Amino acid sequence: MSQEVRSGNAHAQFRVFVPDAVSPSGLAPLLGDPRFHVEMAPRASAEQLARAVDDCDALIVRSTVRVTRELLGRARRLRVIGRAGVGVDNIDVKAATERGIAVLNAPAGNTVSAAELSFALMLAIARKVPAADRSIREGEWARSRFAGMELLGKTLGLVGLGRIGTEVARRGRAFGMRVIAYDPYLAADRAEALGVERASFEDLLAAADFISLHVPLTEATRGLIGEAELGRMRATAFLINTSRGGVVDEPALVRALEAGRIAGAALDVFATEPLATDSPLRAAPNLVLTPHLGASTAEAQESVAIEIAEAVRAALLEGDLSRAVNAPAIGGEALRRLRPLLELARRLGRLGCALAGGPVHAVEIGYAGAAPEPLRPLSASAAEGLLADIVGAEEVNFVNALYLAEARGIRVGWAQLPRRSDYAEYLEVRVDTEGGSTRVCGALLGEGHPRVVRIDDYHVDVVPEGTLVVLRNRDVPGVIGRVGTLLGSLGINIAEYHQARLSAGGEALAAVSVDGILPPDALNALRALPEIFDARQAALG
Repeated sequence: MSQEVRSGNAHAQFRVFVPDAVSPSGLAPLLGDPRFHVEMAPRASAEQLARAVDDCDALIVRSTVRVTRELLGRARRLRVIGRAGVGVDNIDVKAATERGIAVLNAPAGNTVSAAELSFALMLAIARKVPAADRSIREGEWARSRFAGMELLGKTLGLVGLGRIGTEVARRGRAFGMRVIAYDPYLAADRAEALGVERASFEDLLAAADFISLHVPLTEATRGLIGEAELGRMRATAFLINTSRGGVVDEPALVRALEAGRIAGAALDVFATEPLATDSPLRAAPNLVLTPHLGASTAEAQESVAIEIAEAVRAALLEGDLSRAVNAPAIGGEALRRLRPLLELARRLGRLGCALAGGPVHAVEIGYAGAAPEPLRPLSASAAEGLLADIVGAEEVNFVNALYLAEARGIRVGWAQLPRRSDYAEYLEVRVDTEGGSTRVCGALLGEGHPRVVRIDDYHVDVVPEGTLVVLRNRDVPGVIGRVGTLLGSLGINIAEYHQARLSAGGEALAAVSVDGILPPDALNALRALPEIFDARQAALG
């Protein structure tokens, strides 16, 4: 039988049920507001949970309680599910979305905790603390075997400079380290403000004494640190990963450690968790392992509880869904009408980001059509697509995209364009970087069929789905055949090929839809063709 604690007026405006272990101090934003009746039952049975969800406005969980489709089927008045943490794997988000229930999370509460763990691991491997501890427990006193390295004056290389990477950078500077960072979306003024030097990925691998990873797991970052990258690191360098397990090629890391190609590593995250008992990582030399402790501090758990309590309060009182992972800020008939435009805007944003290829300063969305007041929703959708590969597709959504863009210093603007005679619904997304601007345009044809109709100055006509490869090439005979032959030799199937040019014999642009994602070697092979100036790809979904 669970111990239940009720707080607030039983006849309050909103009822909140908390069937997980969340501290009362973390729920202060709700407990201190008489409009909320909070019931806490951290050991609630399945029957209690089913009864409670039948008559509550909000549910707050951590990772223990599973919010299933069956459970949500009993939720007559549930409007909000709050997850005190980042991941929502224990919540059936699709079922919640179908029922119009917003799912909120708390992504910022563990920032300091994760950054401090990164630094704890850095110090542990620099001073050989775990190995020294094992040695002394085994009865040894072998001081000479554990001579370490000072951090002062060393180079800390950060791969990714988001929330957590920024905090690690601040701590690195406090330790007197030179901090360099590789982040394709890091603007010069932000780097200067943080006291960080921008570097290419290759230069960072070669220069850093410590490399700390802070990137989301996407198709672009999966296996980011593999055999070749480990081979470019200094033999005296250390690798720290507290981001996502799939970012590091674990077998390649084991081989590098066994061969002494790098000095050591520390991992808090793994490709498969829990780590298998027979994993070669367990026996690898000079490797410190921790069981995904990034958010495992009392402070972090309280921070995420406060963060989610505030988010639930704002959602119920004000309709503020800026922390939602699934719910747009519009609904009903308006959402039905705008859905094709919103999806086109998202895909254009993703395409624009891929083609811009540099730190984004601003994005502007233009719309020409009959939809009333669509500009802010379309801007949110375009920003969602733009940020998908910057912060990770699982962390950005329609309702938090504008907030995340602002947090990264990306200005988002929108403008109503004059109605057009050629397209009834027309969208334009312009992405501004340090190197210039990229413009991609789309339209809805007939019964809402989307097309990409323009890339910079080139008129194209391509369905925005799957993977779109964009080539800039010389307008010479045979180039289409050579591209097709190369992709065919690599086992890549072409679904659609559109070639556009401004003048005969000049520069041309090709928009090529392909099946699957091109690996880096395939893109490099395309760029190596003598007729090709550049090749980029965007996974549009």
